[in-house]
Amino acid sequence: MLYALMIYAEPGLDERIPQEEREGVTAEYQALLDDPRVVQAARLHPAEAATCVRVVDGRTLVSDGPFADTKEILGGLALFEADDLDEALEMAARIPAARMGGAVEVRPVVVQP
Repeated sequence: MLYALMIYAEPGLDERIPQEEREGVTAEYQALLDDPRVVQAARLHPAEAATCVRVVDGRTLVSDGPFADTKEILGGLALFEADDLDEALEMAARIPAARMGGAVEVRPVVVQP
């Protein structure tokens, strides 16, 4: 089954940790990317680069920035092949953001035929 692992982290965390720790975290992410079960992964630009689109009463409204003001922002995502939810949760627990004040949302992906 295909799972989406959506990685939420505190904005600016990279800049607040020491260089040596940052290099270790980067190596952990790279090890995850090298896992053959990872189908695709992407790191997102900061939330300040986001643009939100809403359609209200037939009018398209465009605004800068993230949709909601939260402590954590979506910083990246990975699509991951797993036999079951337990395997997906084990992978999510390996993502550094999960232990550094963030969270990893695990959600099955609907695959269209």
